[in-house]
Amino acid sequence: MATIKCNINGKAKTFEADPEMPLLWALRDTLGLTGTKYGCGMAQCGACTVHLNGEAVRSCVTKVSRVNGQKVVTIEGLSANADHPLQLAWQEVDVPQCGYCQGGQIMSAAVLLKENPNPSDEDIDAAMSGNICRCGTYLRIREAIHLAAKLKQNAGK
Repeated sequence: MATIKCNINGKAKTFEADPEMPLLWALRDTLGLTGTKYGCGMAQCGACTVHLNGEAVRSCVTKVSRVNGQKVVTIEGLSANADHPLQLAWQEVDVPQCGYCQGGQIMSAAVLLKENPNPSDEDIDAAMSGNICRCGTYLRIREAIHLAAKLKQNAGK
């Protein structure tokens, strides 16, 4: 066991964990942050996407030891009141069907919009290609990302 000290969703956290444990299980089982989902366990589907120091990473293959002293943001920490432009756009466009992958989709899209505030369809498709939606809502995901980009521009965020 190792003592892990990090910042999760803006709060200092200290917990004990096997340093080889995937971050996903530390988030869900140790810290009770269940918005990050297990999908494949092989970094292929994107359901477990979180931000590590502003970068989208797959928490199912990220060792918890890697986050020691680092900043992690989960879907729960993206905004305090679920009012992030992506969350608002997701609701407006009615993106989810089953909803299982949506936390990972939104977290990947947040990094895209941070790096490219006005993405084209091709930019969105490339950035989101690692996130699988079993319900096939890809066109609505793309539409919501475009809407979120406009919302961010209008809000000056």
